[in-house]
Amino acid sequence: MNTDKQPSPRIIEGGKGEKTMESQQERVLIYLRDLILKGEFAPGERLGEVALAERLKASRTPVRLALATLEQEGLVEPSPAGGYVMRRITAAEIADAIAVRGHLEGMAARLVAEHGVPRQLSNALAECLRAGDRLLAKSELDLDDYAAYTDMNNRFHKLIVEGSGNAALMRAIDMNNRLPFAAASAMLPMQSAIEEGRQWLFMAHQQHHSLVDAMERGEGARAQALATEHVQIAQKNLAYALERPDVCMKLAPALHLVAEAVL
Repeated sequence: MNTDKQPSPRIIEGGKGEKTMESQQERVLIYLRDLILKGEFAPGERLGEVALAERLKASRTPVRLALATLEQEGLVEPSPAGGYVMRRITAAEIADAIAVRGHLEGMAARLVAEHGVPRQLSNALAECLRAGDRLLAKSELDLDDYAAYTDMNNRFHKLIVEGSGNAALMRAIDMNNRLPFAAASAMLPMQSAIEEGRQWLFMAHQQHHSLVDAMERGEGARAQALATEHVQIAQKNLAYALERPDVCMKLAPALHLVAEAVL
């Protein structure tokens, strides 16, 4: 478990700034999910409502509701003794979630291609491509460069998903991405520790260029195939992380939740 505890945010504000119960619950959910993905809790660790409420300076009700939501997302599980514990996640679950993301994003890319790429979306995608090109033109990449690429990659994937105009698809991708390491950029920080990391980024960004080209040309089937294939690099990252948890754990603390990554 990560022992570098961060100061807990105050979820509930008093007086005129008091939040509604709904907003309190949403904030508790966001902070709890963030703590989990930062490796703050060990697999099997009991998540007591009282302790969490004190840590987040919130009441027990939004904590209880947030834990129920996290159970639906597959991050925690009920304890035989009552309450919840951190669930150990298998590598197969993560690999499956990455594959599902590929198919969902493939559908999104196909819809964008079939609907036609609006000028605003085209300009935004082009800026993402230019930002990636500038970064990868460097002979060596430092941690700041990987962070900048991660930000660009998040924007790129979000633009395509939102550009699909399919609300059900957006919800499905959002739910799938809540499993550790399933989201588009979840594995990118680890690439700074991988010898082939820059090469993999270059391959991924070339795929970005090809994907945008297919969408701009209205080639829906090609765009779908490219987006589906694009997640193979994330699968390679996962395989490397499981083989070398000693190297990757510092960059991805939630890796200790994965059963096959136990040291």
